[in-house]
Amino acid sequence: MKVGFVFECGPQGADKQVCEFLALQIRPEILPVSRTLDNKPNLLKDAGKVAAALLAEGCERVLVVWDLRPAWPDKKYKPCRKDERDAILKAITNAGIVNHPVFLVCVEQELESWLLADEAMISAFLSTEAHPYTAKRVRQPDRVPNPKTVLMNHFKVARGWRYQDHSHAIKVLNATATDLKRLRRSPTFLRFESKLMQALP
Repeated sequence: MKVGFVFECGPQGADKQVCEFLALQIRPEILPVSRTLDNKPNLLKDAGKVAAALLAEGCERVLVVWDLRPAWPDKKYKPCRKDERDAILKAITNAGIVNHPVFLVCVEQELESWLLADEAMISAFLSTEAHPYTAKRVRQPDRVPNPKTVLMNHFKVARGWRYQDHSHAIKVLNATATDLKRLRRSPTFLRFESKLMQALP
């Protein structure tokens, strides 16, 4: 089953790596077909025509996935999920695919919210035999205002490393067997999962 994904990151971005990996944990039969648009302004403007192209390529459904943070294109702009959703829906309308299976998943606040949902995999990745590390449990990861900073602090304290999402996010996920139950602490991960599992008419 081909499933299309549209991301705001680059071709090797963390969002693409993590979402494709998790999609296969949720539904192993999926063949991910991803398009990356480099930044949020491009995604808000072009998600519709890219989703239309993916549907034309035979994708059963398309998920448009983006982070609420950071604010783009102006740092003074306060991120607003409604405004960004409306912009993408307008792009979908302009592309003529309003009644097609295109689903929007806004990650609140950013991809690292999902990683913070499972403290066991963070602990496993950052621990050594000589220096075990225990990350604290986060019960409501989507409410952490700056999850990337929290994860950066874990890396600095545990190993003195600088967290780099494009290389480290997927490694954290692979540190232990994927625990979807823990990840479901994040409502936005639950939405991602539900749109992959949703039966289509």
